[in-house]
Amino acid sequence: MIKVGIIGATGYTGLELVRLLTRHPKVDLEMITSRSFAGKNIAEVYPSLQGIVNLKCEALEVERLANRVEVVFTALPHGVSMSIVPKLCKAGVKVIDLSGDYRYQRQKLYEEWYQQEHISPQLLEEAIYGLPEINREQIKESSLVANPGCYPTSSILALAPAIKKKLVDLNSIIIDSKSGVTGAGREPSRVTHFTEVDESFKAYKVAQHRHTSEIENGLEFLAEDEVVLSFTPHLVPMKRGILSTVYANLDQNSDLNTEEIIKLYQEFYRTHPFVRIQDINKMPDTKYVAGSNYCDIGLKVDLRTKRIIIVSVIDNLIKGASGQAIQNFNLMSGFAEETGLKFAGIFP
Repeated sequence: MIKVGIIGATGYTGLELVRLLTRHPKVDLEMITSRSFAGKNIAEVYPSLQGIVNLKCEALEVERLANRVEVVFTALPHGVSMSIVPKLCKAGVKVIDLSGDYRYQRQKLYEEWYQQEHISPQLLEEAIYGLPEINREQIKESSLVANPGCYPTSSILALAPAIKKKLVDLNSIIIDSKSGVTGAGREPSRVTHFTEVDESFKAYKVAQHRHTSEIENGLEFLAEDEVVLSFTPHLVPMKRGILSTVYANLDQNSDLNTEEIIKLYQEFYRTHPFVRIQDINKMPDTKYVAGSNYCDIGLKVDLRTKRIIIVSVIDNLIKGASGQAIQNFNLMSGFAEETGLKFAGIFP
């Protein structure tokens, strides 16, 4: 059993970490921290955990935490993680960081998109981008993993085989993503207020969402070339889930049809247990991945326009955050990738 701690256990991603790690057969959840609920039992904050988890939220003391655990999940806002992670790394603790603070190797790129100075840039080159379907072997050897964002997870997984096989024009990519409101976090706001979001559907941060650069950065690694794309996120009135529709012009040298590209995708993800490629003429549905760590992908070649249309769906809190973090933990710990995560979503 590996002793594990969670910093920021009472946000939505923190809650999912508690819920999933409690059922993990190789984990002893030793300590959870919360700035807002220090001193309270986690079951008081989330009654769904009553009778299942009996842990008190503690104030964060990095040295004390490092002495009690081997691995820490940091479920904190960007800008906060980078003040804590270096201390954990120095203490010899493995870290899976769910913020955006270590997702870029280039300090300038982070500071440009996050509009703040990075105070621990020395760790940027050490951190491994934690998308297991792309960086599995590097994650296994890492002691600091930067868990990807939810939109980048759905977008990069949708495009990875097409990019790697040079099937698309890198400057033609358009990504249209819809997310449930849990993607905005637990902190109340006007944007996620029931009367504002119910029966409404809106685009936000058009041409300026910071995940644009994270998606480009991830795809450039695969393409070994510059990628410039358009990304537009939308908020939809559901609790959890992301559906990304990706459009790209096929490379002029590509003459593959839908069936052939589906076979290519199936082969690319053959050894990756959490990506499910849909059969021809079948598109994925968020309902069938909600509550699970799966990413379902469907695609179609539009022969008339010479474009490929790829649709991917994930649960933003699980494959888009906490489940993927545990997938990374498994790889870092030498466990089978699916350990504690191989379960179907909740349907209906």
